[in-house]
Amino acid sequence: MQDKIRAILRDIGENPDREGLIKTPERVAKALKFMTKGYDEDPLAILRSALFTVDNQEIVLVRDIDFASMCEHHMLPFMGKAHVAYIPNGKVVGLSKLARVVETFARRLQVQERLTTQVAEALQEALNPVGVAVVMEATHLCMVVRGVQKPNAITVTSAMLGEFRDNPMTRAELMQLVHSAKH
Repeated sequence: MQDKIRAILRDIGENPDREGLIKTPERVAKALKFMTKGYDEDPLAILRSALFTVDNQEIVLVRDIDFASMCEHHMLPFMGKAHVAYIPNGKVVGLSKLARVVETFARRLQVQERLTTQVAEALQEALNPVGVAVVMEATHLCMVVRGVQKPNAITVTSAMLGEFRDNPMTRAELMQLVHSAKH
């Protein structure tokens, strides 16, 4: 990978042997491997590693989960917040596992729409809850530093399954919780 990065540096008119760029191929390769480490992780195994029996059937929401991913179209970062909710059906999952699943799917080349759906579908498969909801808000650098150059544009995506899709009151309660004032 480093040889290819050196070639890219040459192709854009740079000298990969100048002082500031000597270690750039190594750094870029390391960064790309980190930003795509999600391919080596199993989101279902993460979720299934911390399941607990409960009687609760109220909304469980972890909001404002920071994430960073890479747009598969331009290989530029997009970053934002994920809000992940579910209604238990006899099982809950350790809260940190919700953030880990977001991280696992985010650390792949992505589009935000797919990322949102993948997180929701993994929760549905691992927990079989009454409902699942995932809302993601992100800034895409492909829209900020190139193309339309709109730095304040935020993309919002959602995936609603079960009770969150079928019951408007449950969905409304969730959205109120997602958008409630932060402490």
